[in-house]
Amino acid sequence: MHRRLIVPSALAASLLLAIPASAADYTPGAPGIGDPYYPASGNGGYDVSHYDLRLKYQPQTDLLEGTATIIATTTQNLSRFNLDLGLKATEVRVNGKKARFTATGDHELEVTPAAPLAKNRAVSVVVRYAGKPSELKIGGWTAWHRTPDGGVAAQEPDSAVWWFPSNDHPLDKATFDISVSVPDGTQAISNGVLTSQSSRLGWTRFNWRSDKPQATYLATLAVGKFDITTDKTDKGLPVLNAYSKDLGGNAGAARASIERTAEVAEWLEEVFGPYPFNALGGYVPNVTSGYALETQTRPFYSPRQFAGGANVSVVVHELAHQWYGDSVSVDRWKDIWINEGFARYSQWLWSEKEGEGTAQELADYVYATRAADDPFWTVKPGDPGPDKQFDIAVYDRGALALQALRNEIGDEDFFAILKGWPAEHAYGNAKVSDFVQYAERVSGKPLAALFDTWLHQPSKPAAPAAAGARIARSQAAQPVQPKSWKKIAATNTVHDHDEHGDGHGH
Repeated sequence: MHRRLIVPSALAASLLLAIPASAADYTPGAPGIGDPYYPASGNGGYDVSHYDLRLKYQPQTDLLEGTATIIATTTQNLSRFNLDLGLKATEVRVNGKKARFTATGDHELEVTPAAPLAKNRAVSVVVRYAGKPSELKIGGWTAWHRTPDGGVAAQEPDSAVWWFPSNDHPLDKATFDISVSVPDGTQAISNGVLTSQSSRLGWTRFNWRSDKPQATYLATLAVGKFDITTDKTDKGLPVLNAYSKDLGGNAGAARASIERTAEVAEWLEEVFGPYPFNALGGYVPNVTSGYALETQTRPFYSPRQFAGGANVSVVVHELAHQWYGDSVSVDRWKDIWINEGFARYSQWLWSEKEGEGTAQELADYVYATRAADDPFWTVKPGDPGPDKQFDIAVYDRGALALQALRNEIGDEDFFAILKGWPAEHAYGNAKVSDFVQYAERVSGKPLAALFDTWLHQPSKPAAPAAAGARIARSQAAQPVQPKSWKKIAATNTVHDHDEHGDGHGH
């Protein structure tokens, strides 16, 4: 005889609550964050709030040893999760307990904790690892620059996997403490403020803190022998610039440019609002690359940027990114225009301020000198594709779109937008479509058609559209080249893209 047990519904509910979630309720975090340009970048299932990196680097051998402590929160019930790391892990602990781990793919570290992790819980992950970053090749190239006296990590869209484990995508930003031990007489440069420095038994440790959210590709490390200059701005912000001791003929021009960092930042505050971070500066290591990169608080500059003499325009470009790209970061890499179009336009505004050609004259010149059949016009800055992400069109056509917007809505609303946007999205992420909606809200005008013409059509905007946006109204046979053009064009190598080591520049 079978008896049915009837349990009152309230009791049934309490019994259910008492039963722990079964293993089936816990699933692995995704091996990518969901970026169509870079499907393997980032990971799902957790959100990082802080990285504590304790490193030791030997310049002679390029050996990097590290212990990374990652503070995160789970965003799902996790049976396991991935970190992005190319170097070899030797031990992983999750919440203090040893975890199983295995390396898969080019840079995936699969971690299986001793017990599954419930959603919305704080998690600490400690990874011990080591390796020689210059020997790590992914897709045939490396983001690590070996220099005569050390090594440098500065690359876009990826550099973190060469030197620390992370959730390697701009969508997951975090604060950073980076502590680096190097042989006495050598320095370690990183982001933010140098909080302390100490020497012991032939090694010097440098402790850096970047206390505002920072994308992983904007974290930087440079080890070598540098001449360092320090100062404070009128507002008390520490300024630290570093120059490799062997820059040769480019040394003077590099200093003549980068020592104007505080002046440029003060001017950009007038355009974009308060500077968003806790430190300022720049560094020039002895690398053979040609690009520059907006590494947060302390941009990286290749010596070649100054081969033609001082060029403050590249400093303007990289510092503009502190607002557009660093504080407000891309949501997906297809949103690159909200970084690069604005950094290039800031160079046009600097030219205007310096009396070397207005933004209007520069826009007219770009439009007039690029024929309708130039491949330049086939690149869509609003979604250029991974192969064209750093194409010159994203920069020049991207800035042209901003001049068209300025002419459409007038200076008052335009400059209110330039200042309001970084405040509205400070320390977050945004899409191109978010900017369009924001500009419509501030100006009170429908702007979707204008942005579609200038950012999303794979063709040169026709004369009526250009005339409507007041671009190239005078169709002179030989457009006059603005005085600043050559200096700005000399910075075009900021976005050099080389698959074999010089890298995706910025």
